Amino acid sequence: MEGAFTHAPNHLVGDSASAINEGDDISTLDAGESALDSEYGRGNLNGGPRRRRIGDDDEADVDDDEDAESLASQAQHVNGKPTGKAGEEEEVELPAHACAYCGIHNPGAVVKCLSCSKWFCSARGNTSSSHIINHLVRARHKEVQLHPSSPLGDTTLECYNCGTKNVFLLGFIPAKSDTVVVLLCRQPCAAMGQGSNKDMNWDTSKWQPLIEDRSFLPWLVSQPTDQEQMRARHLPPQVIARLEEMWKDNTSATIQDLEKSAGVDDEPAPVLLRYDDAYQYQNVFGPLVKIEADYDRKLKESQSQDNLVVRWDFGLNNKHLASFVLPKLELGDVKLAVGDEMRLRYTGELRPHWEGVGYVIKIPNNQSDEVTLELRARGGNENGHHGGKGGGNNNHNSSGSVPTECTHNFTADYVWKATSFDRMQHAMKTFAIDEMSVSGYIFHRLLGHEVAAAPMKVNMPRKFSVPNLPDLNGSQINAVKSVLQKPLSLIQGPPGTGKTVTSATIIYHLSKLNGGQVLVCAPSNVAVDQLCERVHRTGLKCVRVTAKSREDVDSPVSFLSLHRQVQMNDTNTELNKLNQLKAELGELSSQDEKKFKTLTRAAEREILSNADVICCTCVGAGDPRLAKFKFRTVLIDESTQSAEPECMIPLVLGCKQVVLVGDHQQLGPVIMNKKAAKAGLNQSLFERLVILGCAPIRLQVQYRMHPCLSEFPSNMFYEGSLQNGVTMQERILKHIDFPWPVQDNPMMFWSNLGTEEISASGTSYLNRTEAQNVEKIVTRFFKAGVKPESIGIITPYEGQRSYAVQCLQQAGSFKKETYKEIEVASVDAFQGREKDYIILSCVRSNDHQGIGFLSDPRRLNVALTRAKFGCVILGNPKVLSKHPLWHYLLLHFKERNTLVEGPLSNLQVSLLQFSRPKTSYRGPQRYQMTSQHASQMAPSLPGGARGAPGPNGAPAARGGAPGPAQDGSVVGYIPDDVSSVHSSALGGGAALPTQY
Repeated sequence: MEGAFTHAPNHLVGDSASAINEGDDISTLDAGESALDSEYGRGNLNGGPRRRRIGDDDEADVDDDEDAESLASQAQHVNGKPTGKAGEEEEVELPAHACAYCGIHNPGAVVKCLSCSKWFCSARGNTSSSHIINHLVRARHKEVQLHPSSPLGDTTLECYNCGTKNVFLLGFIPAKSDTVVVLLCRQPCAAMGQGSNKDMNWDTSKWQPLIEDRSFLPWLVSQPTDQEQMRARHLPPQVIARLEEMWKDNTSATIQDLEKSAGVDDEPAPVLLRYDDAYQYQNVFGPLVKIEADYDRKLKESQSQDNLVVRWDFGLNNKHLASFVLPKLELGDVKLAVGDEMRLRYTGELRPHWEGVGYVIKIPNNQSDEVTLELRARGGNENGHHGGKGGGNNNHNSSGSVPTECTHNFTADYVWKATSFDRMQHAMKTFAIDEMSVSGYIFHRLLGHEVAAAPMKVNMPRKFSVPNLPDLNGSQINAVKSVLQKPLSLIQGPPGTGKTVTSATIIYHLSKLNGGQVLVCAPSNVAVDQLCERVHRTGLKCVRVTAKSREDVDSPVSFLSLHRQVQMNDTNTELNKLNQLKAELGELSSQDEKKFKTLTRAAEREILSNADVICCTCVGAGDPRLAKFKFRTVLIDESTQSAEPECMIPLVLGCKQVVLVGDHQQLGPVIMNKKAAKAGLNQSLFERLVILGCAPIRLQVQYRMHPCLSEFPSNMFYEGSLQNGVTMQERILKHIDFPWPVQDNPMMFWSNLGTEEISASGTSYLNRTEAQNVEKIVTRFFKAGVKPESIGIITPYEGQRSYAVQCLQQAGSFKKETYKEIEVASVDAFQGREKDYIILSCVRSNDHQGIGFLSDPRRLNVALTRAKFGCVILGNPKVLSKHPLWHYLLLHFKERNTLVEGPLSNLQVSLLQFSRPKTSYRGPQRYQMTSQHASQMAPSLPGGARGAPGPNGAPAARGGAPGPAQDGSVVGYIPDDVSSVHSSALGGGAALPTQY
């Protein structure tokens, strides 16, 4: 009987066996910090915004500070003696099953990875996880086999019921006879109780995972003895990380190979606060952008999926639609966004080989797990491959017609595009060599030089409110006034303070007062669409420029898009005829196609020239259609979510007045490559300017949250400066019957002590207890009359998001379709948005492994500020209170009698006592480079001065302006959390109010 183990030690039943003593504690799983969680997962399940890049939770026990040579030298220890170089010490001959990390070869303590055939042991060494789990997580491998000489024999771990071998899914349950344990996967078998249909009677409620505290349970894989561990080779975590990276390219790589490569993989130069000239700026950021581009390309090109089943359909535009399920997407191994380009290939034998390229127009949501690809029309590069750096065109039909008669044997690949990275590099080059790219004042401020701004002569409007937008409050009016009079402005918009309305008002006045066109950008398409819609309301002529790949993606401002305005232009009859002909036939003759493109470009230029405001993403500002335009005024919304080189793309189009809008107390740019992020690519331009003393104008009245919900974020993140623009009465729904501990304060922290588990991907976490209680909360809201679209469920981990979706539909007492309408997404997917009620599942619950990126205050700030009428947090206060920031949050709930425990039907105020954490949350005070310090070290230049000629005969226009201290000591402090700005830089007071 596969997957069934007897209680008696060393006795095998069927093909698998193990021993477990009745008294063994199997109640907790401490997965720790080795997971690289899909923080953005599959994005917003209901088509809402998602972050543009996919960020993972990095290993907390990995630190790449030391160079490879010194680390490799530390690693040369076997049997307690340094091996050194050949001949210096006696080499120890290890058996083939020795741990690839440390050399331990006790058969009962080692496990074979079936994906790479390497052996690893259950020792931890210098890492916080066992060596086998560390390898499985880093390599994204999931199947293992025990040693033939182990007590259980050469067992391949698999589910008794369905046969899955993913160890991160596997757990065990004792049979009713108490003499056998059975391996079952968490889903679907244990969750659905499918095993009860077999010949044994199992209680699936007792299911426990095989991995606890980042190690296999000791009855399955034993721990090496102390003597074995003392004699083992000790690899620092940094060496292990680099060895795993080498194995991706060379599976037979050794520690000696790592030593040989020492110095090859040096750390990139970190970003600075200030730069001598634009060449230094380019030389610092250019390599970081390249590192990120190379990483992104490697990641995308490695994400191929075979054996897909395709469902064919036709779109409204008569293009072929291919829909299929990506299993890797469900596991979090693959990241996907609308607009991504993919290549679909037929590899079966029913017809000749075929491949086509298309754009993703739909990603999985609660209603469907399918990805839908819209295939390109025919035409373009006949070889079906991209040229250069990923640019060029593809022919969607490289080998005959689309094989709609075939449904099986398809493969999907990502098509990597270098467009965004190329445009960043081009913008930095333009900044360095083009005299007209930005004004002299903007040039020096971007480099970090202190220059006196020439006063701007502006006839201030008598009334600041604009048509069809709400009237402004005092802080919003002050922001508008200030922006109109300065060439460089920063506006900080805390949650719910009307940032979009304020930005639209500023754009209106800039357009009217300056007379020129205003370029409006944001890092994401959703943010651009929202702002474009508000600006359009004011009566200004708006054009939304989108990427070609998104022209068929529907949005609230589709009617404002450039391609749609060209189509609706009735004045050019010839273009309209060709457009209609192309729509009917799908393609034009080469001569007609050439004519069509010429007429289209001319129509686009005319529409763009007549626009008051042009809206696009930051990367979209590098569109060739905008290349010949000069924009005196540029506003970048959500600028704190943009990497600095991304912000440079719209700025170098002739900018003389810049408005950066954002909130550095919320989530920042998403940088995938760890080295690039560590070097400072994850710091926004907005944030660097704040450090340098450019104080942002803060909007101060929030209109979203019930006052009790805004109190903690205001005190913790905004020095208590947020005022409430809504009253308690306006944020209480009397007809909603929900067991709030304090009825007038619709918030609570519900103590959940269930343990965390590693998710199926091996790179994320879930908490079954919290997920089950989320369902109970949702069902209670439904019974109270709350509509599904009014509820948002937030969790930082993709594993929990996926599990919660399934739990809602399997355990909920309402119809599945009702639960499918609820949005379950990551913190990042909810940034900039709101729901009436928010349920936050914290997931992390362990004894000593930490809380991961829950400790990021920016993430907590976003999560706490999404709800309008009520917020429920589920978490383990015993674990979370060890972190200073969460300690303050729990204290906040406890003092207001809203920290509760027990069943939802009978919640009681928790009597839990938690001591103060060992370290304190320093808030903004942890910033080492204050604005005053930066100001003291910065030279002053007269307004507009460009500085002397640069080194090596560099042009005077972009030469070396007098810079900071030449000893290179002024290096930007790279913030890793919201505590990135000393309160003095904001004009605020203490980081925390006195009660904290």
